[in-house]
Amino acid sequence: MMRVLVPVRLRKAVRTWFDSRYISIADHRQDIRDALWEVQTLRREMATLQAEVERLKNARPPAIDKTKVDDTHRLAQETAQAMDGVLQNEILVWQAIDDLRQRVGAGGRP
Repeated sequence: MMRVLVPVRLRKAVRTWFDSRYISIADHRQDIRDALWEVQTLRREMATLQAEVERLKNARPPAIDKTKVDDTHRLAQETAQAMDGVLQNEILVWQAIDDLRQRVGAGGRP
């Protein structure tokens, strides 16, 4: 290897150029530590999720109460019929309002 005298300004410019293009060893080590920490965190989260999946697989399904299901269905049907009646009455009200507007607009008395 041969040594050559290089002006200080040129040497500084070259070092600055290299420093701007490459990551330092300390920064590289910190990045590796951060990545390792992320991997360990993900490993713990995966273990927790796998335990939760196993717990849910082993859980017994809830008992279905036939009377509650029938009662719920009956109430839903009654509610739907009642809402249908309310909507039909609302249509009748709006038709009556439109009829009154036409009468008043035509010059007749309500």
